[in-house]
This record gives sequence, structure tokens and C-alpha cells, in this order.
Amino acid sequence: MPEPTKKAVSAFTKKPKTQEAEEGSSVVFEAVTEKPDVKVKWQCNAKDITSSDKCVITADGNKHSLTINAITKEDANGYAVIAGGSKVKFELKVVPKPAPVEAPANGTGESSAGPEQAPSETPAAAPTEDQTPSETPAAAPSEDQTPSETPAAAPTEDQTPSETPAVEPAADQTPSETPVVAPTEGETPSETPAAAPTEGQTATPAPDAPPAEEVHPDTRQDLTGLFTEKPQSGEVTVGENITFVAKVNAESLLKKPTIKWFKGKWMDLASKSGKHLQLKETYDRNSKVYTFEMQIIAAKPNFAGAYRCEVSSRDKFDSCNFELAVHEARAPEGFDIRTAFRRTSEGGKKKGGPQSSSFLKNRTVQVSAEPDVDVWDILSKAPSSEFEKIAFQYGITDLRGMLKRLKKMKKEEKKSEAFLKKLDPAYQVTKGQKIKLAIEVADPDVEVKWLKNGQEIQPTGRYIFESVGNMRYLTINHCSLSDDAAYSCVVGEEKCTTELFVKEPPVQIVKNLEDQMVMKGERVELVCEVSEEGANVKWEKDGVELTRDESFKYRFKKDGCKHVLIINEATKEDCGHYKVKTNGGESTAELLVQEKELEVYQSIADLTVKAKDQAVFKCEVSDENVRGTWYKNGVEVQPDARINITHIGRIHKLTIDEVKPEDEGDYTFVPDGHAFNLSAKLNFLEVKIDYVPRQDPPKIHLDCMGRTTESTIVVVAGNKLRLDVPITGDPAPTVVWTKGEKVLTEGGGRVHIETAKGHCIFTIEGAERQDEGIYSVVVRNPAGEDTADINVKVVDVPDPPQAVKILSVGEDSCVVQWEPPLFDGGQPIIGYVLERKKTKSYRWMRLNFDPYPETTYEASRMMEGVAYEMRVYAVNGIGMSRHSLASQPFIPVAPTSEPTGLCVEDISDTSISLKWRRPERIGSSELEGYGVEYCKEGTDEWIPAIEGLTDRTSLTVRGLTTGDKLQFRVRAYNMAGPSNPATLAQPVTIREIMQRPKIWLPRALRQTLIKKVGDTVNLVIPFQGKPRPQVTWSKDGEPLSPTFASVRNSEVDTILFIRKTERKHSGKYDLQVVIENVEDTASITLQIVDLPGPPEELKIADVWGFNVALEWKPPKDNGNCDISGYCIQKADKKTMEWFTVVDQYRRTNCVVSDLIMGNEYVFRAYAINLVGLSPDPCNTKDSAFIQKTGIAYKPPNHKDHDFSEAPKFTHPLVNRSVIAGYNATLTCSVRGIPKPKVTWYKNKMDISHEAKYRMLSKQGVLTLEIRKPCLFDGGVYTCKAVNDSGEDTVECKLEVRPQIIKEEKKEEKK
Repeated sequence: MPEPTKKAVSAFTKKPKTQEAEEGSSVVFEAVTEKPDVKVKWQCNAKDITSSDKCVITADGNKHSLTINAITKEDANGYAVIAGGSKVKFELKVVPKPAPVEAPANGTGESSAGPEQAPSETPAAAPTEDQTPSETPAAAPSEDQTPSETPAAAPTEDQTPSETPAVEPAADQTPSETPVVAPTEGETPSETPAAAPTEGQTATPAPDAPPAEEVHPDTRQDLTGLFTEKPQSGEVTVGENITFVAKVNAESLLKKPTIKWFKGKWMDLASKSGKHLQLKETYDRNSKVYTFEMQIIAAKPNFAGAYRCEVSSRDKFDSCNFELAVHEARAPEGFDIRTAFRRTSEGGKKKGGPQSSSFLKNRTVQVSAEPDVDVWDILSKAPSSEFEKIAFQYGITDLRGMLKRLKKMKKEEKKSEAFLKKLDPAYQVTKGQKIKLAIEVADPDVEVKWLKNGQEIQPTGRYIFESVGNMRYLTINHCSLSDDAAYSCVVGEEKCTTELFVKEPPVQIVKNLEDQMVMKGERVELVCEVSEEGANVKWEKDGVELTRDESFKYRFKKDGCKHVLIINEATKEDCGHYKVKTNGGESTAELLVQEKELEVYQSIADLTVKAKDQAVFKCEVSDENVRGTWYKNGVEVQPDARINITHIGRIHKLTIDEVKPEDEGDYTFVPDGHAFNLSAKLNFLEVKIDYVPRQDPPKIHLDCMGRTTESTIVVVAGNKLRLDVPITGDPAPTVVWTKGEKVLTEGGGRVHIETAKGHCIFTIEGAERQDEGIYSVVVRNPAGEDTADINVKVVDVPDPPQAVKILSVGEDSCVVQWEPPLFDGGQPIIGYVLERKKTKSYRWMRLNFDPYPETTYEASRMMEGVAYEMRVYAVNGIGMSRHSLASQPFIPVAPTSEPTGLCVEDISDTSISLKWRRPERIGSSELEGYGVEYCKEGTDEWIPAIEGLTDRTSLTVRGLTTGDKLQFRVRAYNMAGPSNPATLAQPVTIREIMQRPKIWLPRALRQTLIKKVGDTVNLVIPFQGKPRPQVTWSKDGEPLSPTFASVRNSEVDTILFIRKTERKHSGKYDLQVVIENVEDTASITLQIVDLPGPPEELKIADVWGFNVALEWKPPKDNGNCDISGYCIQKADKKTMEWFTVVDQYRRTNCVVSDLIMGNEYVFRAYAINLVGLSPDPCNTKDSAFIQKTGIAYKPPNHKDHDFSEAPKFTHPLVNRSVIAGYNATLTCSVRGIPKPKVTWYKNKMDISHEAKYRMLSKQGVLTLEIRKPCLFDGGVYTCKAVNDSGEDTVECKLEVRPQIIKEEKKEEKK
């Protein structure tokens, strides 16, 4: 289908069209906009229309309508609807009400109206059920039609005016009374078919077309996938309609299927819908079947070709291929095709007139009564000279049109003799899938060849050939984009071709982004996984694409299928919705950034101190950068000699030395920038001693409880600690509990102190780890004091183990290691318990039930290729700790096999190049790289050659010491670790091996290189040799000057560069490559050519009759190349217009003939060489006057030219060195007239009659063939040529070398 011209994007999806309506009726114009919120304006004759009773304007979403009621003739105007920048014009045509037609009295069915009432004689076709009365009259023309193109009959519901069928004749009408439909746009009357098909016509050919002579094989694919009915290939005649139908069963589909129609490879027909193409869609709720139709209207020849229908629904896809064949229109039965090519006087008068359309409607076809004669058969058998006579005889006036049209008729297709079933026109397969191409051949034993883009396919693992009976199959496994090509199957001289389209699946997002909430300043990583490794993705934040900026705020990381967006030091501005997009999906996540809240790890506590003691207030917060201020009773504390304020990391201290009574008060610490404070109270303890006459000193009695003063009390964390201490003393002593330097008081928290007669009870609710230590109890009264220390130990479950890591992995096992917990809970660690789980699972499985005492454990019985995680619990006498952090995910895999084929590729004084091949067995894990190590002979220390791993299978190790003897090894690494090493067979000495210099002269430079003046010369000549050879250029034996030509040398080649050549650059250039005392040379001959100079001494040698003889001499300057010819021109002295007489003429004399009598001529000559014509010509000094006839011509006397020439060898013999036992030839060439006699000599002895030698002579080329020469055949060979004019000799040396036996070569190598 032809590509239409591109149009501007319209705001309308449905446009109003021109309509006709009767007077007094109503008409509705409808328009549908693409967007519902677009403002729509209606106009009449460029003036806006407002809604009224006459004109009603309605709008419902994106549907807009204009209703005109009680139509009158004044309403027949031009209208327009405007939406945004789009404006659509249309017209309203008002027709009067038709007068009633009286029934004919004669009963013949003919109207009594006259010719003037022709429009009412043939009423328009009745409308269908869904048509409004406004559609009943003759249909209005479409937007592209003029009123004169309007057909007579109204179209049915879905037809356009161009597809309106002709009115069928009544039963009693003769063929001559059948009206002919007016031609559609672009057709001439002679191309209009006699009857157009109706709308519902399908792929069945028209009745008037001849039956198909060949039944084509069914090219439909099997009903697999989504189709329940696939469109079939069809044929249609030009101008007819055809419909293709596809049906899809939606019972098992979750979403409505999407269908696409294609022509050729990728032309989507959805955008081509219009005058010639309509796409329809219906749905049957009872059977749940979608029916999709593609209707081609008024088919044209270029509509023929291959089509494809694709249907998809979420992850399901199906497609099928079909073909459309378009034939030229054929003559119907009873219709003489000659009448179409006869021009009538009536038609000629009305052609192009205003009534041409009505003339075509009323024209009748006159069928000749003469006997049927096949004029085309007569024309095809007659010679072309008789065509006009035959056309006149049979009344054919448009002979050219008839021959042209009949020549276009479809020729009979030859039935294939080799194929019973050919390939479909096209196939489609998804990337990575396989496809099977099948053909059926007539001969079951015949062999077929499969071609891809014209190249024969060889059977491999991806291409599999099968032969089953008459069927031949080509299977393509794991299709890639390189398989998107044209495939052909060749049987003998016949072949069938198809196109394979490989569709690349869209990149899907396998793992979506996850919402994250982080604190300000933290690093954020948004991670997703896609279905294809190396795919491109696009990141957006709140709809704006993210790019890598100079501040490196955003970084994008790609690791296989995983894509990561990294945000360094997140801020509040980074909050928002982040989206990652691929061509097959997208994923969105929300990022929330919160300010860090200051946490208090340790608050300040109340203190009770004695005089001259030290008071320390200490607190710890989460941010070490936060500063703060200390206050006493609301007044800021200033440091002095006794008061010291410190801030170390997260700890803030206020220290007061030698406490005084005035230091007592409330102390507060306020962090800067945070709305909270920490408060504590300092109590000053005064010691007063009163004299009491009768007093009993206090005493602590711990012995009565079976304990000593050094007793240790053990309590489990979380339990209550209760110390009940018996005391005595008179008067009743006061009790003070301290822990270290801190005085313990009852502050409403976990600590409770009770003093009763004879007892002192100290209680801590829910003992914690920090409650562990030595508690001192002091009892005092005026008689004295007593002190006792109680050691309290708090035991707990241990902390989780630290740093769980996987040391190594095996095929079904792994070795995990961890570090003991930082705190053992006060009890020794009994052992550890391990658990594992699959990464994608939530279930942890315990590996051991008895505590495992070591910190390294080998876990087994795992599945290879599955990702796992490990975690560890610590166990002591109290219980089991919380689990550790999970290890990094790991996959049990076995190491690869060792690399193969390790060898030395190159070596120098400080470096060595190694190469190897991939391991034979890789395993389920990907190969991470190769590690290369070397070891000095005599040591066991292996030193890495490079940092990390290399992905390549070759490596150059540099920086080595000359003379060292090193051993090298290579190991392959994967997730399981290194493989067994591949080692060189023996150590290698680091010393460069000398390589003889050798120049590799390109073939194009082995002969003379010709360049024009001003051209650039850039010669690259490779060479080899080690160490780096010394390169020297010279020209004609002199060193090459840098100002004359530029030379650049490298380790492997040399470049000779001349930017702009001149004649002086011609000559022989010698290249010499030297290493120490060994050298190699090469020569290059450069010839710079230019335009030649003009010929010299052009003169008129003679004039006779109408001829002039010219002579000249070659130019002095030939442009540094041979003169290829001359261009001779003449000019009449009257006009002085120059005309070329001869071109590329090789001789220096010529005769100019056919000159005009009575004219006077001058001549000029140009020289021609390889570059072109000489810039200036050489003109004759005199002119030649052509005398009139009657003058006697005296022929000149010519002397016979002596063509004799002494022999001269134009190509000498060349010295040769040959191997004994192999035929050798010596060749030279000689010139001489008459033909010289040739004699061959060896060491001055005539060998003409010896059988060992064969002498050949052809066109002056002399060849001496020596059959299987031996060592005695070496010597000096001479060739002598003699004729009557003289003689010439040429000689050469022949060296015969003995053959070298293979055993001798082996000994030499050893």
C-alpha cells in the first residue's frame, strides 16, 4: 500500500462531513475531539454560531454536535468547526422535496416523465435500517470529492461514496439498459468496471472474472495460540473490495486483546485507515469472541503483497501471515472489449463538459452483432507492421490503449514442478526462541539447499536440517537478531523465498524498586533488576529525568541485570518519587528523608558528695558534633580552677573539684540546636560529730547469712537483685550505699533502699549488665562506722557473633567463619548454632542442634546454583544469643577447571606475553576472571602479575628483570574461588629473542606507483624484527631529507608521507631495515605525472580535393608519462567554431576528410597523456582552402618505407636460482623485422638440438624450458637473435640447488 503524505496532527478523531438534506427536515453534524476539555466553536460563513431553537449546540465530554432544525434554502452554506489549532470545513446542501412519481399506465415499468426529469427516473437506493432520512437521498461526496463525483446510489452504513455499488438491472432489462457507475477518483471512463462489488464481498473473486486455473496451497499456519480463525490469503480484481477476518476467543484472557495489521515487514496499517482501508472490531458477549476485520476498498495494483496480523494480550502473543493478489479487470461475458477502445462522436462532444457525469450514467454499451473474434489472438500472431490494418478492419481506433491494457492482464502462473508446498511469505519469532521452516517437495529423494541472504547455510548446532518423506525442515535454535534475514530453499533451478522477522522482547523489570526512609546525610541506593543484561534504563525523579551532573549527586551503577541509583548524603530536597523506566515497563518508589533525632545514650545522674570530694556529671549523646551548655540553677556555668568542662566525642563532662556547700544545686546540660535538656542534682553531705556519753559502734553482720565480706553474688540479667544486710549500733546508724565513687540514692527508679531495725535492704529491679560491680555499704553513728564490700556479678546471654563471612564455596557446600561475640554474657561460650535459608525464602533451617565449639563450620547438602544466606547464634550457660547479621548471599558452585593451552606468545628483555584458552568446564557460576602469577626459579613465592583479575585470555606482564628465569601459572576464578593452575611446561628466561628483519612490501607497491601532481602520498609498509630495527629511507641513493618527505617509524611499520606531490618527487625510494649486522631492503618507484605540453610544429602537409594532410611533432614535455594520443580540431575561418575531428589519435600525422568545398580551414592539436589534455593547443600557421571541383588532383609521390629493424631484446634474461628436480623456465622478449632467428647457448655451447631443453617463441616472447634440472645444469645461458639487419644477445646465470632432506632439517633444528 503506498505511503501517504504526512498530515498535521488534528485535534479531532471524528470530523463532520458534508451532507444533503431536504427542505423542512433536520440534520446533525457530529465531531469528536481527542481531549474532552477542548473548547469547540461552530461557524457558518466564518461567523460564530450561538445555540438557539434553530441551531442547537450540544457537548458531552469529547463529543460535540450541531443540529439544524427546519432546514430552508438559506441554510445551504459553508460551515466549520474549530478546536484548538484545528479547523474542519463542511457544507450543507439543501434539496427540494421530490415530486411524487405517477405510476406508469402501460405497465412496462417506464416513467412518463421526459428527459428533463432524468434524476427522478432513477431514485436513489433505499437506506438501511440504521440510516436517517437525511441519508436517504443521493449520498453527499466525501471531503476529497467534488459534487460531480457523487455516485447515483447512496452508500450503506459503512461505505464511503467511492465504494457505492451500481444499481442492478431489473429482471426484464437487457444488458444494454444496465447503467454504468461513474468512475471513482483517479479512474478514466475506460477503466471503470461494469459493476462494482457490494460491501460484504470477501476474498472470493468476482463472478465475471475467469475461474482460477491453479489452486494455491494453503499458507495459513496451524491454529495455535490466540487465533480461533486466521485471515486467509485472497485475490481481488482492481477496483473491487475484499475483507480479511480474524477471530480471537477471549474466555481465557484477562485483558482485551490488541490487534495490529501490517503490510510487508513493519508498515503498520492503523495509520493508513481512510478512503481505501477500514478496520473494524466487534465482540460477541455470548461466545466471548472478538472479530477483527480489515476491509480493502477499491483495490489498486500496488495493494498486492504480503500482510501480517498480530494479536497480543499481556504475556500472550500470536501472529499469522497471508497474501493479497490484485488482478487487472477482465472483460465480462457478453462484453466486447473492442467497444471500450472505440471513440464515439457523442462521447467526444461531451468529454470534459459540465454534463460528463450524467453522460456516463446514461451511456449505453452497444454490443456488436458480428461473430466473436479474438482480436488479441490475431494481434499476437500478426507482425507489428499489420497492427494498424487489423485495427482498422475490426474498428479499433485506440490501438495503443488496447495493447497497453491487454498487456497488463494477469499471465497464467506456472505451476511449480519441484515444490508441492512452498514457504510462507514471512515468519516471525521472538529472540531466543526456535522456529521451524517446512516445505514439501515433489521428489522424496531430491536434495535441497537452504540459503540465508543468498549464502548457503551449513548444518551446525543452531541450524538443523531434517528430511522426512517429501517434507524438508530447517530448524533455527536460539534465534538472535542476526537471524533476521531472507531465507530460500533451492531445489534444482527452482527456489522459494521467505522473510524471517526476529522480534526482540521488551526489557521487563524483574525486581521492583522498594520504598525507603533514611536519615539526613545517609547514602541511598535504589536497586532494581531487569530481564536482560546490559539493557538501558532511564531514571526519573517526580517526572524529571536524572543525569550525571558535575556535583556527582547522582551516580548510576550497572551490574549485569542489576541497576542502582546512588544518592550520596541525602537531603530533604531528595524526597520524592523515583521511577525507573525500560521499553517494557517501569517501577516507582518513594524516598523519605528525615532529620536525625539526638539520642541520649547516658544521662547525668544525681550526686551526693562530701566536702573536698570531686563531683563529676557525665552524659553521652548520639552525635559527636553536637555541642552544649551547662547551667546551675538556670545560670550558665563558667569554667575556672575548680570547675572543668570537657567534650570528647559523644561524651560531655562537668567536673567540680573540692566540692563546697555552695556547689549544691540543680545542674542542667542543654544540647545546642535541640529542644530538650538533661538535669541532675548535687547534694552536699555534711559530717557532724556529737558527743554521746554511752554509745555502741555500728557493726555489719554478713557472717550470720553464711557469707563473707568478699562474697560474690551472681544474678541473671532481668531478675531482681536484693541485698539484705544485718546491722547493729546504738544509736541507730545511718546507711550509705555506694558503687565505686557514686552514692546510690532512691530516686523513684529501679533502685530501692530500705532501712529497718537491725536490717538494711538494697534492691535493684530488673538487673542489667551495667549493674555489675562492687557495692559498698557504710554504716555510721557517733560511736564509729563500719564498711563492707559486696561483689555483684550480672550474667546474661551473650551478644550475637560478629563478622559472619563465607570463606569458600563448593559444588554443594560452603565454609562459613565468624568471630566470637564482643560480650560473652559473663559465662563462657559453650558453642554456636547455625542456620541457613535460600535468599528468596523466609524460612530459616537449623544446621546443628548441639552447640558447635569452633568458629569455622562447613555446611553441606546444598543445591548448586541456588543463592543462600547464613547466620549464627552464640550459646552460654544462660541461654542463646540473638542471631547475627546474615552473611552476604552466596551460591554453592564448584571451581572451574584449569585454563587450557597456556603458552608464550612473545617475549622481550623486560616483558612477556602469555595467552591461554577458557576452561573446558565453567559450572553454574559466571567466570569472574583470570589470575596470573609468576615465581622465580628456586623459590616458592608466587607473585601476582597484575592487581586483581583480567577478563581477557591474554596478558602482557611488564617490568620484569632481564635474565630472570621465571615460571608462570594462570588460574580461573569464579564465586567458588580459584581453579587448579595451568602452568608452563618449563621456566622461561626473560630475554628478547632476536628476529631477522623482514620487510612485507604490499603487492600494490611492487610496481611503479603513479600519482598526479598535487596528490597526497601516504605509504604504509609493515616489517618485522626484534629488537626494534633501525629504519632508513633514501631516494636515488641519497638520504631522504625531512623537508622533502615526512617519515614516521614504529615498531611494526614505517610511513612515507608527501602532502603535495611535485614532479621532483619522482624516482626510486629505497627502504632499509637493519638489526645489528642483518638487514633487509625494498625499493619503491614513484612516478609523478602532469599534463603534457602542446604538440610542436603543426603544419599542413598537403591539400587535395576535400582532404587536408597534417603533420606535427610530439611535445617537448610529455608530463613524465607516455603520450597516449592527440586530439585534432578544425575550424572554419568564417565562424571560428572548433570541432573535434579525431580524438586519442596515436600517430603524428593524419588526414582530415569531408571538408566543405569553398571554405577555408585552420587546425589545432592537443596532446593527451594519462592525466588529460594539454592546457594549450598547437595551431597551424597557415590555413587550408578547399578548391572547387574541376581542379585536377596530382597525387603525391611516396617512397616505400623501410620497416626493417635489427633485433633488440626488449626484456632481458634474469638470473635465477632453482631447486634440482623441478622444471625451470628462462624468459625474454625480442623485437626485429624481419623475424630474427633465435639460438640458445649454455656456457657458449649450442643446445638447440638437445632433448632436455624445449624452446618456445610466441609473439616475440622467447622461453627456454629446462626439464627437471640437476646440479650439472647450472651455468650461463645465452640467447642470440639474428636477422639481415643485425644481431643481439642476452645472457643470465642459472643456479641449481640440491634438495634438503627432512631428516637433515630436523637435525639442523636440534
